[in-house]
Amino acid sequence: MATATVPGHVAIIMDGNGRWASKRGRPRWMGHVRGAHTAREIVAHCARAGVQQLTLYAFSSDNWKRPREEVGFLLDLFTSHLDRQLATLIKHGIRLSIIGRRDRLPPALVTAIEHAEARSAQGTRMHLRVAIDYSSRAAITAALTNGETPAAESLLPNVDMVIRTGGERRLSDFLLWECAYAELAFLDVHFPDLSTADVDAVFADFAARERRFGAVGKQPAPAADVVLADA
Repeated sequence: MATATVPGHVAIIMDGNGRWASKRGRPRWMGHVRGAHTAREIVAHCARAGVQQLTLYAFSSDNWKRPREEVGFLLDLFTSHLDRQLATLIKHGIRLSIIGRRDRLPPALVTAIEHAEARSAQGTRMHLRVAIDYSSRAAITAALTNGETPAAESLLPNVDMVIRTGGERRLSDFLLWECAYAELAFLDVHFPDLSTADVDAVFADFAARERRFGAVGKQPAPAADVVLADA
């Protein structure tokens, strides 16, 4: 079970796959493949550490602006990754949910999502959410208006710890409502190079932080009154 030293809900912005590949003179798609491998390791590590909920930002609604070939590769990678990893998730009691729009996704991916969600629904060890074609602003708008839009999602539990790799320092339309009081960790490492030791270091830093949620923190005991004797 999660303890005070382990965030209950961790959200990770998996940034830097393409730059990881370009830095090595490789095509961007190789960075996404390596990133998928890293994601598997981080999911397993968080489950072992006692994280109760893990949300991964895989593909934002703004990512449709990327080159068509890269987008197509990513969507195919999501489909194959779901199929290959489902048995492992079920074995380790991890429930999988996909958040974001589905009306713009390929039918094969939607089928894989529905199958994976149904098969893993009984998992109680950790709830893994993957954001695909996700926009937090769209989700908030839908939740507030109760509209039946393709982007409609229930707001998630509050996030305790956000980790963003890749050297950027912004949330990029990710869980804006849920991150109102989240602790933030911005790492310069590209996501494919993110290690379990990096995650443990973030958790250690989280455990040392005082989370006041707008209240006053612990105050030192008042000093005893000094009584001056008569001269």
